[in-house]
Amino acid sequence: MLHVVAIITTKPGKRDEVLAIFKENLPAVLAEKGCIEYVPVIDVDGGPDHLTRIGPDSFMVIEKWECEVTLMAHAASPHMAAYAARVKDLVVSRAIHVLAPV
Repeated sequence: MLHVVAIITTKPGKRDEVLAIFKENLPAVLAEKGCIEYVPVIDVDGGPDHLTRIGPDSFMVIEKWECEVTLMAHAASPHMAAYAARVKDLVVSRAIHVLAPV
């Protein structure tokens, strides 16, 4: 199994718009072969001051995939290309970390 943490940073004030588009695409991703988990997450309100925050213009996607083949198929899927096209002018950066359990 592979774990993926994707950090998406939007243009100021555009996170909610990108998340709405993301959520429209979510059923297609969850239906993909090999998708175990695919969840957008944001900072919790409150909590101790020592927490590291991703900020109001960022969110993370926590993913689990059966294997590299299913993850690569996800990345090449038509619905992900369509999602990328819809958010390209709203996103400043993305960092995708593909991780293996030890």
